Amino acid sequence: MTSTVVERPREEPPSGNGDTIATLRARIAELERERDHLVAVVDILTEISSSLHFVDILQTIAKKLGDTFGLDRCSIYLLGEQRDVRLMATYEAPAMNNLIVDLDRYPELKRAFDSGETVFIPDAAADPMLQQMQPVLAQRNVRSIVVVPIRWRGTVIGAIFLRTERDGAPFSDRDIRFCQVVAALTANALRNAHRYEALQRGQKEAQRDSRHGELQRIALIAFVRRLLDRYTTTEDHMWAETLLATSADEELERLVSVTLEVVGEEAKS
Repeated sequence: MTSTVVERPREEPPSGNGDTIATLRARIAELERERDHLVAVVDILTEISSSLHFVDILQTIAKKLGDTFGLDRCSIYLLGEQRDVRLMATYEAPAMNNLIVDLDRYPELKRAFDSGETVFIPDAAADPMLQQMQPVLAQRNVRSIVVVPIRWRGTVIGAIFLRTERDGAPFSDRDIRFCQVVAALTANALRNAHRYEALQRGQKEAQRDSRHGELQRIALIAFVRRLLDRYTTTEDHMWAETLLATSADEELERLVSVTLEVVGEEAKS
């Protein structure tokens, strides 16, 4: 009896197998990006906790963002006391800070300050708002721009400016949310730095007031000593003591006034 071997038909790979691999790779890249974001947040929190000077804090954040995204430019701007906008830290030129900028040259930055909303320009070459800036943008090979406001108690106090080159990775929605988280961390760090610097100023003022009071005390003692030395060397001081009961109040008032004037002048010197 012979047996018949039945051959099973060969299974063809699913037609969508290539698409599945591409999807998995994209998902892996996305997870790696999220991991980099978390690491960057931890690094920022660690580094800014070791400093309470706002310039150092801003420079640390600009550098970390620039390294994380491989940016062409990353800058942090703050609103000045005169409502002027100042460049306080920049990734590509760490020594550059505290420079007043003309918002007319940066319409995307002006929009972020005016609206208080994040400005995302995925393709700078095709954005109508940047039409007048196209020659400069083309020369610098700019691809996309993100400007995230730094808000404190509902008020825009600054902005984080990020820019990529044409051959750089485009910003995703997750990237923009990450930048918004960093902007919130920046606002909190600036608040702590402001409190620290205010405390330092208060301590310096207290020390200055204490020193001023000490100088007044020294001047008063010196004045009274000279007054007593001069008075006790005269022949009339014994006679004057007998009149103290009737003229003490007026004389003391006069001496107090004179003493305060002298003390004030000597304390200045």
